[in-house]
Amino acid sequence: MPAVRRLLRREGSQNVERPIVRRHRPDYHIILYMGLLMLLGLIIMYAIGPQRANVLNNAYDTDYYTSMYFFVKQTVSLLLALAAFFLLAMTPFEWVKKHAGRLLAGGFIACLILSVAGFLNMGIAQCSLGACRWFELGPLGSLQPAEFLKFGLLVFTAGFVAIRMRQGLVNDLHKTLIPVGAVMLLAIFFVIGLQKDMGTGIVLIAILASMLMVAGLSRKIGVGLGISAVFLLILLIIIAPHRMERITTFFSGDDASSISIDDANYHITHAKIAIGSGGLLGVGIGNSVQATGYLPEAINDSVFAIMGETFGFIGLTLILLLFAALLIRLLRIVDHLPDMWMKLAVAGVFGWLAAHVILNVAAMIGIFPLTGITLPLLSFGGTSMIFIAGALGLAFQLSRYTIHGSVNKENGYENPGTRRGIGRSRYAGRRSTS
Repeated sequence: MPAVRRLLRREGSQNVERPIVRRHRPDYHIILYMGLLMLLGLIIMYAIGPQRANVLNNAYDTDYYTSMYFFVKQTVSLLLALAAFFLLAMTPFEWVKKHAGRLLAGGFIACLILSVAGFLNMGIAQCSLGACRWFELGPLGSLQPAEFLKFGLLVFTAGFVAIRMRQGLVNDLHKTLIPVGAVMLLAIFFVIGLQKDMGTGIVLIAILASMLMVAGLSRKIGVGLGISAVFLLILLIIIAPHRMERITTFFSGDDASSISIDDANYHITHAKIAIGSGGLLGVGIGNSVQATGYLPEAINDSVFAIMGETFGFIGLTLILLLFAALLIRLLRIVDHLPDMWMKLAVAGVFGWLAAHVILNVAAMIGIFPLTGITLPLLSFGGTSMIFIAGALGLAFQLSRYTIHGSVNKENGYENPGTRRGIGRSRYAGRRSTS
């Protein structure tokens, strides 16, 4: 790490010729798609929040949860997420780039403190089933440090790999792949090893893989790293009984003999029932049956299934189209950015968001084992929404520095003579140039 920091400082102090790109209007499509998804999440919390509150009140014999409890909490989370978005959209990206190492160190330190607090049975660590993933902050709610680690890993790795791109050393084993792999293994140790969170570990790998692919990692090395990652994940599954149980459940499929109220297959079965019950148009807002206590995690990890029951096939299709549109905008920004750090940072945001969507949806429709990963911007809970919104805010800011046409095709920097007016996004409202 000290050697890497020295490398980053030396690189920053060098007078490296960089493209001059005039700051222009950002890509407001990001705000549009993100806002629509957040609004849908708020609507579904309003619809099923009273049912969830009733389930919890009956389970714990209390009246603590009011009918508006989850709606109010989700509204607060949404406001904090919007604050994070605009904070990262307005904070100069040079500051984020300069302090990337500190951000990554902060993520690791937060995970370490959580592990120590859990080991010492301190009240600040929220633990269950032998895993401590959250800080308990009392009236302020809870905080998952792994989300902080994701952001730190994103901005730090973008800076390190960008330097290696300029040096033509992306595929160098000793100068690029081993240092990056060491950081990733340390992150996996905390997230999968100590916090037992396989889903977040896969998202970390997806973030790194997205950046390395954009950086120009050779196909041969990429295949080798992919196979190594698969073997590592298989090993981590084999040594953890609860993961083996999920895999066994997944491969048991829809065997009717295995479906019972006590079966581990219960979750997947009721997620499918929820989606199937929605039919073409859904049962309508407030009419969900699965949200009354049948489907576990109905308000967070399983919210996609509840939306299928509520809005039907057409509603789910529109939600997936919104995610697809948001991801496509991120890819277009990557394709039009001339600066390597910017390009890699947005590619990492793409990998982060895409991994969450794919893992969550695939688990709910039964084509991938349950991983406990949230559906971005829609699931109940603040930490995931806040950090994903912050990452999108960074991508929004970087969309101000795109150039006309695909960088990959033009293989060069912006020609000042081709600039448009400063009031327009560089590719908004025009036909694809790719």
